[in-house]
Amino acid sequence: MRELATGVRHWQAPHPDRTPDDRWPREVSSYTVDDGTRLLLIDPLSVPPGLLARAADRQPVVVLTAPRHERDTRNPVERLGAPVFTPPPDTADDLVRKFGVTREQAGDGSLDLAWLRTGTGGAGRLYAAGDRLPVGVEAFAGREHNDLVLWDGRVRAVIPGDTLVDFGQGLQINDWLRGGVTRAQVAERLRPLLALPVEIALPAHGAPADRAALERALSL
Repeated sequence: MRELATGVRHWQAPHPDRTPDDRWPREVSSYTVDDGTRLLLIDPLSVPPGLLARAADRQPVVVLTAPRHERDTRNPVERLGAPVFTPPPDTADDLVRKFGVTREQAGDGSLDLAWLRTGTGGAGRLYAAGDRLPVGVEAFAGREHNDLVLWDGRVRAVIPGDTLVDFGQGLQINDWLRGGVTRAQVAERLRPLLALPVEIALPAHGAPADRAALERALSL
């Protein structure tokens, strides 16, 4: 784990569901933003024990950039009582549209965060593009309706989930797009971010990057 800026920490851990044949690297990134009152756990996986201990003096909150990033979310929810802010999981219609499965195969929709949605696993709060979350971050449209990009002006950080990734060639728009969406369209959605005083970008896949890397990624 390393500190990127005051209150901002980054660590990586191997995703348990990844295999050597996957197109995405197994190591994924997680972050915290500590404002002295709240401790935001962003797309958390294998949260270091020191951070969990720090949460005793903070209000822990889990923030997911996409519902499939639940990763280890259940751990801080059950241990710390942390609420979870997340975009909505895919409905059956979403699965049919995105993956070309049949209505029967789609069933009742995605199983992401099913334990949370039953009401037995903690407090789940849905958000969408354009929302300003009460924990200090703003949501922007990303590559999909529930794969969003966050802005935290307190630490001048863009948190792009899976929309911007670094698989070894620098920060760039994820080329895994569905529903006829193009990289140019994603870049257009994200250009308003360049009007903000961005200093760091915190992707879920790859290493943190700076403003110059963000500008290059959106210069289509």
